[in-house]
Amino acid sequence: MKTSYKRRMLLMGGIFAFCLIFMAGRLGYLMIGQADKYLALAKDLHQREREIKAPRGNIYDRNGVKIASNKAVYSISVIHSQTKQKNKVVSVLSKELKIDEAEIKKKVYKNSVREKIKSNVEKDAADRIRKYELAGVKVDEDYKRTYPYNDLASKVLGFTGGDNQGIVGLEVTYDSYLQGKPGRILTLTDGGGREIDGAYEERDEPVAGNDLYTTLDVNLQNYVWQACEKVRKEKGAKRVSMIIMNPQNGEIYAMVNTPEYNLNEPFKLKGKKENTTGKKRQELLNQMWRNTCINDTYEPGSVFKIVTATAGLELGKVKVTDHFSCPGFRIVEDRKIRCHKTTGHGAETFKEGVMNSCNPVFMEVGARVGVDGMYTIFRQMGLFEKTGIDIPGEANSIMHNKKNVGAVELATMSFGQSFQITPLQLMRAASAAVNGGTLVTPHFGMKAVDSSGKTVKTFEFAKKKHVIKKETSETMRELLEAVVSDGSGRNCKIEGYSIGGKTATSEKLPRGTGKYISSFLGFSKAEHPTVMALVMIDEPKGTYYGGAIAAPVVREVFKVALPYLGISKDYTVDKTKK
Repeated sequence: MKTSYKRRMLLMGGIFAFCLIFMAGRLGYLMIGQADKYLALAKDLHQREREIKAPRGNIYDRNGVKIASNKAVYSISVIHSQTKQKNKVVSVLSKELKIDEAEIKKKVYKNSVREKIKSNVEKDAADRIRKYELAGVKVDEDYKRTYPYNDLASKVLGFTGGDNQGIVGLEVTYDSYLQGKPGRILTLTDGGGREIDGAYEERDEPVAGNDLYTTLDVNLQNYVWQACEKVRKEKGAKRVSMIIMNPQNGEIYAMVNTPEYNLNEPFKLKGKKENTTGKKRQELLNQMWRNTCINDTYEPGSVFKIVTATAGLELGKVKVTDHFSCPGFRIVEDRKIRCHKTTGHGAETFKEGVMNSCNPVFMEVGARVGVDGMYTIFRQMGLFEKTGIDIPGEANSIMHNKKNVGAVELATMSFGQSFQITPLQLMRAASAAVNGGTLVTPHFGMKAVDSSGKTVKTFEFAKKKHVIKKETSETMRELLEAVVSDGSGRNCKIEGYSIGGKTATSEKLPRGTGKYISSFLGFSKAEHPTVMALVMIDEPKGTYYGGAIAAPVVREVFKVALPYLGISKDYTVDKTKK
């Protein structure tokens, strides 16, 4: 009996000792082995996190001029569990932030961890709020995007939203590079969620976004804008757009769409439109932000004869010395399609036809090349695809289905009607025609650089070489130089510089409304083009011919741009000769 009792006591004692050892071991494991884990959990339970916004990367032009930056602002929020004198908080914030009391009251009295009252608060207002020392009201640093040149290149740069993320333009294309990494402030709280006064704060500093360097040139952009705005006002035009690009590599020096808008007030409409509300207001904003060089298509008119001439030469269907006759029109099936010179140009060579921008000559070239040949060259010159420019929202061409192209459609296409392309698609094709046959990608991005000055990414853009023969390109340069020196583009002539180009006057749809787009495409040097310009004047009043009003705009820009870009004169003028 005693033996059985002792055994039971020993067994129970053993079990108790085992449990004690197990619990001690488990406790030691939790206190020592798992200390970091449970310390982190305790911190999560008793810490409150506030985000610190990271400054967005700056945007620079090609010369290092800052064209998009940041301004220090503040974010105001309330923590419900810490807020005292709620009525006073509502009154003060309403007064200093210019917000209706009812709106603030909803947030102050809302039983939530944290409610943001307003972002992008200016420093003066934030400092005044701090002086009230209101319990539960937090004033945290923030950043607001700012544009030192206001409306300069507005439809290229784009802007950011309230969360500092890109919305349109380069701001959204390169958002992943420009966005920084937010920091945070961790503060200790008691069991009720109230921050403990004097308690140590942990702070993870934010990491600034990368800076973006672009191909834009502020000086050229500003001068081009002035030239476009001048002709827009003089001609009472709806809008004027202009692109300056290097046809050898696709770098864009300037892109203007007048009227532009103020990037620091991107949601502000002008004049009576400011009172518009709802869906109509959004439509007006979208229209104001729209970059017509990229987002819209149009009938290019006679500038497109560059492509038709290229097709004829490339496929061996025409030579410079071929002879043609222009009676002022050409009969195509049941249509009488007129030349811009209704009395006709008479007998002329192909070169003279290009210089005169003669429609019958180009209709004949188009007929010789044929639908298959034309579409082959269109495809080679990138007219069935987007250019790949680094701005969102690019449109694509609107072309006839090849099986539906008859003799009339082929004739009108040969001089730039009955289809639509974007201005940038036209410029890309023209670049290939004169740069030796390379199809470039128009672009703005050059490189992304971090806060230490280290290049983290050099942006590269595709090129397609030999889309046409070198010999074809050489001939095209000679023909287009003759257009400016002695032909329809003579109003772009600048003494000492060899300039090539092509004029256009395209009637807008529907026909018969008397609305036109006057345009001119020019480049220099003619022998080796390193700068190309395309200007479009939409719905000018009065004289609307491209040679009369568009070519002089490019001339005025080139007079400044060519020496500025280091393009020297090709020849000197002997003023003693008469």
